[in-house]
Amino acid sequence: MRSIGEMARDSGLSVSALRFYDRAGVLVPAWVDPVSGYRWYGPEQLEESRLLARLRRAGMPLADIRLVLAGWSGADTDLVRKLLQAHLRRLEVGLSDARNEFSTVRTLLERRENPMTALRTDTVRLALSAPDLAAALDAVRFAASTDPELPMLGGVLFDIEGEALHVVASDRYRMAVARAGGAGHGGPRVQVIVPSPLADAMRALLSDDASVQLTVEGDRVALEAGGRQAAGQCLDHDFPDYRRLVRLPAGRRALVDVPALRKAVETGPVRAGEAREQDGVASCELSVLKVSADGVVTVCEDGDDGQDRVAVNRGFLLDALAAGARDRLVLEFGASTAPLAIRRTDTEGTFSVLMPVRLEP
Repeated sequence: MRSIGEMARDSGLSVSALRFYDRAGVLVPAWVDPVSGYRWYGPEQLEESRLLARLRRAGMPLADIRLVLAGWSGADTDLVRKLLQAHLRRLEVGLSDARNEFSTVRTLLERRENPMTALRTDTVRLALSAPDLAAALDAVRFAASTDPELPMLGGVLFDIEGEALHVVASDRYRMAVARAGGAGHGGPRVQVIVPSPLADAMRALLSDDASVQLTVEGDRVALEAGGRQAAGQCLDHDFPDYRRLVRLPAGRRALVDVPALRKAVETGPVRAGEAREQDGVASCELSVLKVSADGVVTVCEDGDDGQDRVAVNRGFLLDALAAGARDRLVLEFGASTAPLAIRRTDTEGTFSVLMPVRLEP
């Protein structure tokens, strides 16, 4: 007999997943201790659990998996083969439909004018406070992507509109936005993507409490501070319309003590989830948060699976709390499928958004 921990280790399924499959009647333990509630699995269930893990990675619905497991050890495997073939056909049809839709989207992209990559002939100059720009870069830099497959996210967006500069970074799973007030530009909106290394070089110049000048000329951007300069070429890509991505539905707000929450996240329970990486799907550690009616945010224990829980990448959450640079921040909760917003109390212009992660069933 294997304990649930041993079964998780040997099967590749997490403990929380095994508990879910027990409750769903898909993989029921051979014996449950009536006193402690501990689950124990028989030797033959290891093969079933590994099969279950493979079928879930292939996206097969639980209803079909239940039938596959029921027919797996039988003499007649015709039903199992038909279920596998039917799911494979669904995947092939879905892939074909996705390719058709993507082809249409690419055609629409080619037809529309691209204002961000059009040749810029005007020179834009904006005077900024060095501490303000430093704080803005510190608030967003953690969210910049390092994925070479998405070069348009491999930098920090500088969005100049009127006499304000918004800096934005995103790696798809999180997004951070910050605002710095400026002076000297009253023209049209200008957006450039500053490569991450150049953004870091600019940040290194911002050590004095003085005014600095940001210049955008053509496809080049430069920052001058105290007689020193960091300059380079902008990324020749489009950045997503971040203003649409941060329009979140109204949610419940909770004021949190950041040091206390960091400690709770660092030492509290974690769950297993899925994170897309360059080389495929990898597991990641998740913190599951909930906010009570009186505004108290807690890290949920394993098994606390209420519908109002939000699961986020634990490392990303710690990064966002650190980038908030305040002892108190506001966490804004929507539905469990809605992003989690982390906001400062003194400004609405600096915040980050974490995408929720689906818990392993």
